[in-house]
Amino acid sequence: MKRFFRSGSFKTLIVIAAVMLLGMVFAVVSRNASSPLTSTIGTVFSPLQNLSAIISESLQEVSVSFRSSTLYRAEMVEMEKELEEYRKQLADYGELKKKVEAYEKFYGIKQKNDDYEFCYGSVISKDTADAYGSFVLNTGSNDGVSVGDPVIYGEYVVGVVKKVNFSTCVVYSVLDPRVNIGAFESGTKEYGYVSGDTTLFDRGMSKLSGLNASTSIVKGGIVCTSGAGGVFPNGLIIGEVVSVKNDEVTSAYYAEVKPFCMPENVTDVFVITSFAGQGEGEIKE
Repeated sequence: MKRFFRSGSFKTLIVIAAVMLLGMVFAVVSRNASSPLTSTIGTVFSPLQNLSAIISESLQEVSVSFRSSTLYRAEMVEMEKELEEYRKQLADYGELKKKVEAYEKFYGIKQKNDDYEFCYGSVISKDTADAYGSFVLNTGSNDGVSVGDPVIYGEYVVGVVKKVNFSTCVVYSVLDPRVNIGAFESGTKEYGYVSGDTTLFDRGMSKLSGLNASTSIVKGGIVCTSGAGGVFPNGLIIGEVVSVKNDEVTSAYYAEVKPFCMPENVTDVFVITSFAGQGEGEIKE
């Protein structure tokens, strides 16, 4: 028996009894309506219950936060998809707007020349290796394009098709020395031909050659296609006369012409695939 009273079990029972006794005394003093045993147990385990409630609330908050975060990420993904769609629509709108503007520019020419057949084309690349800045259109033989077809923007000359593939073609601009266009000055009706010139190319100008010493062409005159050679139809606008000069070597007179449609600014054009008089009198290269 003495061994029992000295054991750890007995001491534990004493501690529990003491705690319960203190709990009953506290319950009586506080006049709690609960039984002494209940009050004691509540008093002893109340801190544990409070801790459990706090932990439970925290877990609920974490769960809500987790759900909110998941929902937020899902909404962000959806918004990114919508934004990407809007970007695509905006790009499509930009392309459509440029195309409409090109058609509007060409509409007046088509009304005056119902014999024109044409196709729309966009610049898809420029040949950086070409010293004279030729460029590629996204239209080719599949669209009826052929070598020698004139390329225009509205009523302005851009250049001429020089190479054709099934779905693309290469255009030499009006500034290119490899291009020759029968032309005249609209005010004086003096005729000649416009071609690119190596000395004028860097200044963004072409040369109207074939003028005589008594030329009346002056600065500000408008140079147009004459239709000679059958490459370009008559009456398209090439550019404006900047100056009239005399070649010191040949003594021939020529005019420096600034094209109205500069190749570096071209993005959308029309290729005239057929017109009345096309190919008549053309000199094959």
